[in-house]
Amino acid sequence: MKKSLIIACMAAAAGSVALPALAFEPERPVEFVVTAGPGGGTDIFARTIQSIIAKYELMKAPVVVVNKGSAGGAEGFVYAATAKGDAYKLTFGTNNAYLLPVRAKVPYTAADLTPVAALASDEFVLWVNGKSDVKTAADFIAKAKAAPGDLKVAGSQSKDVDQILTSMIGEVTGTKIGYVPFKSGGEAAVQLAGDHVAANVNNPSENLGQWQAGMVKPVCVFKSEKLKSEGWADVPTCKESGIPIDNYAMPRTVWLAAGVEQDVVDFYSGVLKKVSETPEWQKYLADTSQSGTYMNGADLAAFIEKDEAAVSEVLKREGWLAN
Repeated sequence: MKKSLIIACMAAAAGSVALPALAFEPERPVEFVVTAGPGGGTDIFARTIQSIIAKYELMKAPVVVVNKGSAGGAEGFVYAATAKGDAYKLTFGTNNAYLLPVRAKVPYTAADLTPVAALASDEFVLWVNGKSDVKTAADFIAKAKAAPGDLKVAGSQSKDVDQILTSMIGEVTGTKIGYVPFKSGGEAAVQLAGDHVAANVNNPSENLGQWQAGMVKPVCVFKSEKLKSEGWADVPTCKESGIPIDNYAMPRTVWLAAGVEQDVVDFYSGVLKKVSETPEWQKYLADTSQSGTYMNGADLAAFIEKDEAAVSEVLKREGWLAN
């Protein structure tokens, strides 16, 4: 009897050692922190993911969306950065997560955040007024060279993705192009439709309505291959038509605070991968004219490093680096 009891205890102990540690799964509400105001691209991005998670029951815990979009999104990232190790706050943004600390004085650094995944990319298109005589990227550059500084490109905010791209165009083509900042891509679209500026570099969805009305027209897309979305197949790439910029895109990204365990990152990246495979996500991509480019882990880390280096080079050349 005693021998049998000893053997039973040893077996139980061995079994307890062999059991794997329980993987993370949230047990209380998860905050989706949106680094933009309600109704904007980042807000729609986060709420689309929230609705897909709920529909397919990809998480047992409920999701609460919180908008913290002040200071160009810095409010949301600072909120996330101060929650070190918190597994219940997912922050939604773009490449501004790691570029804001490079170009502005903000109380956080990219090291205060943990990248989880990128699910989509906003592409950039060179647009001109619908009545413009510009038909190709080469035409646009010729016009810019004919009147240095007079050609004005509208964009969203200063020292952000639109102005960075405008600076890159000028650098690679040897032209001097003016830049006029507005509060949003929507305002830049209105200015171009009214023929108050020569061009803008809006994302496809931001100028779509004006394009459908014939008020603006796309010249080229800053991508290595043509857009595959319906209606875009005839728009050439900028590289093949006169502006030697291969790829320029703004990733839609998701972050946790620094200090979280790897199983937390793995759980959320797994959920987001499942989101990216649903028909609802494909519809979101088509409706917003975005490219589906899911990345996580080493692939995402490599992309961030390359993107930050390329943009930092522009910021340094223009004198926009934060001191």
